[in-house]
Amino acid sequence: MSQKKQLAVLAVLVVVAGSIWYWFFFRDKTPASTSAVAVAENVPLLGVENPELHKGQVDRTRKTEYKSNGRNIFSPIPPPPPQPKITTRDLNTPKPPVAVEAPRVSPLPVKFFGYGTVPAGSARRAFFTDGEDVYIVSEGEVLLNRFRILKVNNTNLDYEEISSGLRGTANLEEQGAPPSATQ
Repeated sequence: MSQKKQLAVLAVLVVVAGSIWYWFFFRDKTPASTSAVAVAENVPLLGVENPELHKGQVDRTRKTEYKSNGRNIFSPIPPPPPQPKITTRDLNTPKPPVAVEAPRVSPLPVKFFGYGTVPAGSARRAFFTDGEDVYIVSEGEVLLNRFRILKVNNTNLDYEEISSGLRGTANLEEQGAPPSATQ
């Protein structure tokens, strides 16, 4: 590039830089929106009777002392409940006996509807249903992986819940005759 072209480019760059400098520092700095100024001018002042500081309230606030209730204010976990205070009077008064409820065996989730025997002299078998499914379980076997059938009688059966060892009795439930089709 020739020296004349370089001087021309330099001159153009100096003019552009000067105009940017002038526009940035010497332009009129009025706000672009005059509506914001108009809104700020029409705001009514608050009706405060005495705009001075209330020094009595400020002093009282400064003298208050923080008293913790034992909870960490930066932790979301609540503190444990307070323990009741025991007095000597409480130690001397007799406490009423607490009634402890005996654990109960879970009822069978199926219906015991009958029993039968095999002529070869094996143990009795109980018949259970829970709607469409029928279960046939001999004495000593496990029903639904949860109950062991102990004894099958004519009107009831004895069973044991395997997980707890508790024993219960289920009564034979009579099935009504199905409704006849000719009515």
